[in-house]
Amino acid sequence: MSGGKETPRQKMIGMMYLVLTALLALNVSKEILNAFVIVEDGLNKTNANFDGKNGVLYSKFEKAMADNKVKTEPWYKKAMEVKKKAAELCKMVDDIKSELYMDVQKLPDKSVADTFKLAQLDSKDNYDIPTHVLLGATPEEPGADAKIVPLKNALIAFRKQMLDLVPAKEKASLKLGLVTDDVRDEEGKTVHWEFHNFDHTTMAATMCIFAGIKNDIKNAESDMVGLLLKAITAEDFSFDAVEAKVVANANYITAGEDYTADIFVSAHSSTQNPEIVIGSVDTTAKVAKLVGTGVPVPVSAGVGKYLVRTSSEGDQEYSGLINVKAPDGSVKPYPFHGKYTVAKPSMAVSPTKMNVFYIGVENPVDISVAGVAPMDVQATMSGGNGSIINKGSGHYIVNVKSGDAKGMINVNVSKKTKDGNKSAGPAMVFRVKRVPSPLSSFAGIVGDGKASKGELLAAGGVIPKLEDFVFDLKFPVISWVLSMNINGVFVDQAAQGPSKTGSMSDMLQKAKSGTKIIIEQVKVQAPDGVRSIPGCVIKVK
Repeated sequence: MSGGKETPRQKMIGMMYLVLTALLALNVSKEILNAFVIVEDGLNKTNANFDGKNGVLYSKFEKAMADNKVKTEPWYKKAMEVKKKAAELCKMVDDIKSELYMDVQKLPDKSVADTFKLAQLDSKDNYDIPTHVLLGATPEEPGADAKIVPLKNALIAFRKQMLDLVPAKEKASLKLGLVTDDVRDEEGKTVHWEFHNFDHTTMAATMCIFAGIKNDIKNAESDMVGLLLKAITAEDFSFDAVEAKVVANANYITAGEDYTADIFVSAHSSTQNPEIVIGSVDTTAKVAKLVGTGVPVPVSAGVGKYLVRTSSEGDQEYSGLINVKAPDGSVKPYPFHGKYTVAKPSMAVSPTKMNVFYIGVENPVDISVAGVAPMDVQATMSGGNGSIINKGSGHYIVNVKSGDAKGMINVNVSKKTKDGNKSAGPAMVFRVKRVPSPLSSFAGIVGDGKASKGELLAAGGVIPKLEDFVFDLKFPVISWVLSMNINGVFVDQAAQGPSKTGSMSDMLQKAKSGTKIIIEQVKVQAPDGVRSIPGCVIKVK
C-alpha cells in the first residue's frame, strides 16, 4: 500500500487497526491486576508492622516520662506532635481511598468503603474515575477540583514540620523520603508529581501507590520518634568513667576578691543534683570519706558553686567529696581537690613607645590588670587636660593637651566586678611634654655646612628633620627666607611652603665660591601649633 494513494476503504482499515492496537494496549491482564492486589496487601502488612514498631517507641517515651519528666517532656511533646501529624496524614490518604472505592464500586456509604479491600473490587482496571477524581478536569495542570493536590501539599508540609522538630545538626543526615518533586519525561518536559503517578493509572495500581505513601509516612514517623527518643539520653552521663572536676573562673586573683569555682562530676546530669561537701578527705580507705564535718556546697542543675572570700596571700588549696546516687540506689563518693593563688592587688600601665606623653600626638599605651580580662578593665585621665581611648585587647590611645601645674597627668585604672567598678591600684603619673622641634635642612645641610653651587641649585627647598624621635612625625613648612650677599648688597627672598621659588634660584645662580647662603625665619606646623625652628648657614664651595 505504500508508495501509492490510499483509497477511502484503505484509510478506514488503517484507522481501525490503530484503534484495535490501542484497545489491546489498554487491556490489562487479570494476572497483572491480581499482582497489584498482592503488592498492596504486602505494603499494608508492612504498615501494620510499622504501627507495632512505633507503638514500642511510644511506650519507651511513656516510661522515660515516668522516670525523669523534666528531661523527657520537651522531647515527648515533639514525639506526640509527630504521632498526631502522621495520623492526620494517613487518615487523609484513607479518606481518598474510600472515596475512590465508593465511586468505582458504587458502595452505599463511607463506613462500608473504609473497610473495603482491593481484592473485592470488580473494576480493578478502571482508570477513568481515579484520573478524574484525583487530577480533576485538567490532569496535566491539576487545579482546585483535584483531590490529590491537598494531599501533595500536606505531604510537603509534613516533611517540613518533621525537619523543624529535629536538632539542626541532625537535619543533614535525616532521610525522610516523602518526595513529591516534579519529574522530566523522555523529551525533557517537566511533569507534575501528581500527573506522573495518577494519570490513567488503574485502580489496582492507584491503591498500591497510596499504600506506598502510607508506608513512607509511617517510616518517617518511626525515624523521627526514634531520633527524638535517642535525644533524651544523648547527654546522659555514664558512671563507668566518672571523674570529679573543679573548674574555677580564675586561679590567680587579688586579695579582697571572691574566688569562684564549679565543682561537678565530669559527665553530670542537669536534672539530678549530687551532694557536694568541702572538707578534708581520707583517700587511703577503700572508699573515700570525709575527716570530720564538712561544709556543704549549694548545687543547682548538677553543678556546685563554691564561693569563698579571699584575704591571705599565697597558694590556697581545698578538697572535698561529691556524693552521687548510683543506678542501684547506693551513694558513691568521688573526691576532688582544687587550688588557687591569691596575690596583692596589682595593675600595669605600659607606654609602648615612650615614658612620657607628648602633646598633640596619639600616644599608644598597653594597660592590663592581673587576673582581669581586658574587657573588664577601664582607664581614665586626671590631673591635666587629656583623654584616653580604649582600642580593645588592652590597647589604648592617650591624647594630651596639657599637664597639671607640675606638667604631670594621671592614668587611673579600675576593674569591673559583680559589686561594681573597683580601683586596680594607685594612679600612674606621667610627664607631659611638647614634641621636640625639628631642624631645617637645605641641600642636605643641617646647621652649618658646605655645598657646591650645583647642589644648591638642585635643592628643592627646606626639609625639617627630627632625628632619633620615637614618633615618625611630619612638620609641614609654612614659610621661610633665603638670604645671601650679591655684589656687596645683602638680598633676601621669602617663600610660602617648603619649595624654593624661581627668584631664589636666580639668586643662587649669582653665588660665588665662599658666598654664605642663609636659611632663616623657618616656620612649620607642629602637632601643638605653628613653630619657628632654627635655620641653617651654607658656604658655597
